[in-house]
Amino acid sequence: MNRLSLIIPCYNEAQNISNLINELILNLENITYEIIIIDDNSTDESKAIYDEMDNDKINIYFNKRNMGQSFSIYKGVKLSSYNTIVTLDGDGQNDPKDIKNLIENYFNNFEIKLVSGIRVNRKDTFSKIIASKIANKIRALILKDHCPDTGCSLKIFEKKIFLRFKYFDGIHRFIPSLFEGFGYKVKYINVNHRKRLKGKSNYNNTQRLFKGIYDIIRVRNILNSVNKNL
Repeated sequence: MNRLSLIIPCYNEAQNISNLINELILNLENITYEIIIIDDNSTDESKAIYDEMDNDKINIYFNKRNMGQSFSIYKGVKLSSYNTIVTLDGDGQNDPKDIKNLIENYFNNFEIKLVSGIRVNRKDTFSKIIASKIANKIRALILKDHCPDTGCSLKIFEKKIFLRFKYFDGIHRFIPSLFEGFGYKVKYINVNHRKRLKGKSNYNNTQRLFKGIYDIIRVRNILNSVNKNL
């Protein structure tokens, strides 16, 4: 039986998380799953929203201070009950309807260890899209991977493999690069991308771009070390 652990990092998504959870429940009917929400020390009304969630499939954990998306995802994976992980954002821009397509592509070929979404018709600000395109170009040039959109959070992958990677802040943006670099088979599929209906993005595009370039060098060194030991 295919069983899923859905990991959702959240920071100040009180206006979006309820609708997202309702969509997930609707689209995952007849699937065995758990939902793990990692709240990254939100300062809005998120706690009150979580208290209203009455579903034994939902587990909510709180970071004692704001630790970032990578920490929250890594924590969620470690706390998960199942070996198949699905990650998505808490802002509602990832479409839960795409998850079944990820599942089909993942389980129909036992050699595939990661299926990663590629956002089509992105509903982001122009500056965010441009920063993402620049980061993707630089990453592909240096790491020689094949992921055109590493920033898409909608992914399905094997927990045991992911936890073999040494943690660093920013790892969530390099999951495809690490899977490819360690020799695992990866597949990329188009997924829907929706406009953020409420709230605002919690990330600064310029800071994220320069942090991403620094992390690219870090990942290159990790992969070079792996290749030397093969």
